Amino acid sequence: MTFKELELIDPIQRVLRELNYEKPTDIQAKAIPLVLQRNDILGSAQTGTGKTAAFALPIIQLIYNKEIKTNRPVQLRSLIVTPTRELAIQIDDNIKDYGKYAGIKHAVIFGGVKQHKQVKALERGVHILVATPGRLLDLIGQGYISLDTIKLFVLDEADRMLDMGFINDIRKLLKLLPEKKQSLFFSATLPDNILKLSQTILDNPSKVTAARVSSAAETIQQYLYYTNKSSKRALLHHILQDSSIEQVLVFSRTKHGADRICRDLKKKKINAMAIHGDKAQNQRQKALSAFKEKNVRVLVATDIAARGIDIDKLRHVINFDVPNESETYVHRIGRSGRAGEDGIAISLCEPEENAFVRDIEKLIKKKITVVSDHPFPQTDKPMTAAEKKEANKEKARKKQEFFANRKKKKMRAVR
Repeated sequence: MTFKELELIDPIQRVLRELNYEKPTDIQAKAIPLVLQRNDILGSAQTGTGKTAAFALPIIQLIYNKEIKTNRPVQLRSLIVTPTRELAIQIDDNIKDYGKYAGIKHAVIFGGVKQHKQVKALERGVHILVATPGRLLDLIGQGYISLDTIKLFVLDEADRMLDMGFINDIRKLLKLLPEKKQSLFFSATLPDNILKLSQTILDNPSKVTAARVSSAAETIQQYLYYTNKSSKRALLHHILQDSSIEQVLVFSRTKHGADRICRDLKKKKINAMAIHGDKAQNQRQKALSAFKEKNVRVLVATDIAARGIDIDKLRHVINFDVPNESETYVHRIGRSGRAGEDGIAISLCEPEENAFVRDIEKLIKKKITVVSDHPFPQTDKPMTAAEKKEANKEKARKKQEFFANRKKKKMRAVR
């Protein structure tokens, strides 16, 4: 199938030719005709499947035919809600490209920056608004946005939305949206809580699945290094001695962990930056731009922040922490090996993560190649349940002791 067969309007076809888009991806081929037929969509699509174009292209076409061709006054017709600033900016950039010749007016709003420029963009009038939940509700509360005219609603990355604690914000938004609208719901995974949420949004939806969640691109070579928790940073440095790793995205489980990895690499004269939710917006954009422009060799990211990273030629991904959710592993390594390019995914596994590796291999139905020839082999044994319980008790005791001592010091200082 080609894009010509999807019956997209000439202004969109012109852009697609300029962008060298010839064949739609699986989810684009399935979703675009359904959206144009005004169906609600329940979409399951993992990273790198071309999901944004799957909903953006038909939305632009519907607005063009209904609003722009008939010279109607500019009104807010489509709302796209997504969890992170980076992803919101990326979607808005795509809409700018796709709607280049269609006369589409659009804006993006997100928190962490002053609202003045965003409010000015809204006042000029927009057809499509891309937003993160917090800033959206804030500006609605201030009277800058009304959702009464919305005809097309998109909830993107729903699983991460819930992971980030946005469920109450989403419920508030749903009450403010018109009852009669077309809704598109996309999520990389579809656990029970996501399916229940989708039932409150969608009306008899068409289900669209881009690829099995367990499928990693065949072009990605996967390697596993067994090591100890205390040796991980040294092992990462050892791996990065390979000059063929020109650029790499490193995944950390936590924000603090990402910062620690970044500091350690800098001490070893490796150019690295971290990106996560605690970073200011300008810091995140600076890090992302530097990485895309190849001014930074290593970008250390948490899963949520990485949802907004879209780099075509990225070859290497390293899991500093093996994720405890097998699907997350598939999404992470999907950042490499895009569009038929070769990719290499490396995971550093400490004893407590051995079980995670077994779950991942069960999901992807293949064994990950183990690299045993390295200077930091795994020697520790995973803790038993009883040992974990005892370790947690000791950790809690030390924490309590620390705060008690700090309180005593403050009291002495006051005296």
